[in-house]
Amino acid sequence: MTAVEKRKKFQGLKAFLSNGKARVGLIIFIFFVLMAIFAPVVSPYNPSDTNFAQLAAPSWRHWLGTTGNGEDVLSQLIWGSRTSLTVGMLAGVLTTVVAVLIGMYPGYRGGWIDNVLDTITSIFMVIPSMPLIIVIASYIHSSGPYVIVFVIGFTGWAGGARTLRSQTLTYRNRDFIIAAKLSGASELGILLGEILPNMLSLIIHVLMGGIIGGIMSEAFLEFLGLGNSSVISWGTMMYWADAGGAMLMGAWWWLLPGGLAIAVVGMSMALMNYGIDQVTNPRLNTTPKEKVRKSSKSGGVEVVKP
Repeated sequence: MTAVEKRKKFQGLKAFLSNGKARVGLIIFIFFVLMAIFAPVVSPYNPSDTNFAQLAAPSWRHWLGTTGNGEDVLSQLIWGSRTSLTVGMLAGVLTTVVAVLIGMYPGYRGGWIDNVLDTITSIFMVIPSMPLIIVIASYIHSSGPYVIVFVIGFTGWAGGARTLRSQTLTYRNRDFIIAAKLSGASELGILLGEILPNMLSLIIHVLMGGIIGGIMSEAFLEFLGLGNSSVISWGTMMYWADAGGAMLMGAWWWLLPGGLAIAVVGMSMALMNYGIDQVTNPRLNTTPKEKVRKSSKSGGVEVVKP
C-alpha cells in the first residue's frame, strides 16, 4: 500500500468519525458486539436457569424482570445478542457477496450473461422477500441459525445486485477504465483494482442493509415458530413471550427487550450511514470549522477559516 493510499484511507476514517451521528451509531454497534463477545462475563445469571420467581417485575436483582418460566430476561437478552448478531452479520456478508458477484461482473462484462442474470434478479425483486423466506423456512424442518443464514442469503441479494449492476454500468466506459484496458489489465484486475474501490461505499450500504435485514428476518422467523425455539436469540425471546401471553398478563418486560434491541441496532446502522455519506459525497465532506459564504461583488464562493 502506497503512502497516498494510506493517506486517503486515514482521511476517509477521519471524515467518518467527524460525523457525530456516525460516532454515536458506531459506539452503539460496538457496545452490542462487545456484549455478545463477553456474554459469559457480563451476564448476571445463566439464561436457562429457571430457579427464580416467575414473571417478577424489574428490580435490583433482575433488572429486566423474569420470564413465565422464571428465567432472567437480561441474561437472555445478553446471550441472545450472540445468535442474533451472528446471524445478521453472516447473512449480511453472504447477501453482499452474492450481490457483488451477480451485480458487478455481469454488469461489466455485458452480453448474454448479463441479460440472463439481470432477468433472474428482476424475478427475485418481483417476488416479495418475506413470504419467500417463510415458504422456504417452512419446508426446512428444525431450521437452526445457520440454515436461516442460508435462507436469508438466498433471498435477500436482489436489491443490492441491481444497485451494484447499475453503478457498474456507469463505470464501464469511463476514461480510467478504458486506459486500464489499453494497458493490458484483465477483467478481474479492472473489477478489483479500478471499479470495486470506487463502489466501496455502495457495497458497505448493501452490507449494512443485509445485516439488519438478517437480524429482523431471523427474529421474524423465530417469532413465527419457524426456527429452533431452543436457541436463545432476540427472536425466540419474543416467541416465548408471545406464546406465554406476556402482554395479556401485563409482563411487558418479557416481550419488549428483544424487539427494542433489534430497533436500536437498526438505528445504529442508519446513523453510521450518515458517516459513510460524509466520506463518499464530496458535497457533504466539509470541515466543520470552515464557513462558506457567497461574495456579493463577484458572485463567487469563498471559504473563510477562523
